[in-house]
Amino acid sequence: MTDTLMNEQVQEVLDKLRPFLLRDGGDCELVDIEDGIVKLRLLGACGSCPSSTITLKAGIERALLEEVPGVVEVEQVF
Repeated sequence: MTDTLMNEQVQEVLDKLRPFLLRDGGDCELVDIEDGIVKLRLLGACGSCPSSTITLKAGIERALLEEVPGVVEVEQVF
């Protein structure tokens, strides 16, 4: 899979999840994808929320692993 295609697929999944983040006053931004590792920056309320790790791993990472071939992990960048 090309980097461009993976990037587009990741953005599509993030766009589906975004309304749930926005509802709680947060958002996320795709920073980079490197060797199947998606690097995200959590914004707004998500950046300082104590549950942000759960949101990142149980929510966003799970969705990306299921829907985008080649994704192996999601990391938060600050």
